[in-house]
Amino acid sequence: MTQQAGQQRGNWAIVLLIALGLAAMTLILAAGAPDTTEAIRVVIRATARTSLVLFMAAFCASGLVALTSAPAALWLRRNRRQIGVGFALSHLLHAAALVALARRDPALFDTLTTPASFIFGGAAYVVIVAMLATSFDATARAIGPVTWRRLHTTGVWFIWLMFLINFGKRIPAHPSYALAIMLAFTALVVRVIGGRKNKAGLNRPAATVG
Repeated sequence: MTQQAGQQRGNWAIVLLIALGLAAMTLILAAGAPDTTEAIRVVIRATARTSLVLFMAAFCASGLVALTSAPAALWLRRNRRQIGVGFALSHLLHAAALVALARRDPALFDTLTTPASFIFGGAAYVVIVAMLATSFDATARAIGPVTWRRLHTTGVWFIWLMFLINFGKRIPAHPSYALAIMLAFTALVVRVIGGRKNKAGLNRPAATVG
């Protein structure tokens, strides 16, 4: 969810494609589940993964361009705001599935959650909604560039940390979650190294002749 220069605007049709993809995925997974409770749990797991991938793509987009000028990297940076909005849609669907599970099977929901997950998960959703609401030109202008930058910079790091914690704590029971942690750290490395390269390029003195 990133503010972009006029000539670097992405394609908002991407958001529609992501929304349609999420809807199709949800329907297919739910249809293949043996019962309603399992259908909801499958959707919860699937949307956690789609949210992770979409978020990390937006998270490291700018850094990736600093490391490679490949067309895919340029496309990702140009459309990172739209991908960020797609992440928000995915995670709001994830939240809706969590609410559905709480209503369908409260006892099971209680065994899968803790007070800490409510506090930090709730805070993450507040941040996500705030970033989503300010991912459009009119709302970004309304809060001003300084507030926008603080919100989105702090927000992306908080969400990254929440992904790290929530996926990392599941590794002892499900080692495959280590792949998610590897993705998160790869995105971190790309963002940090690419950011340093971008900053060095901006600070480098202009070349002189003679």
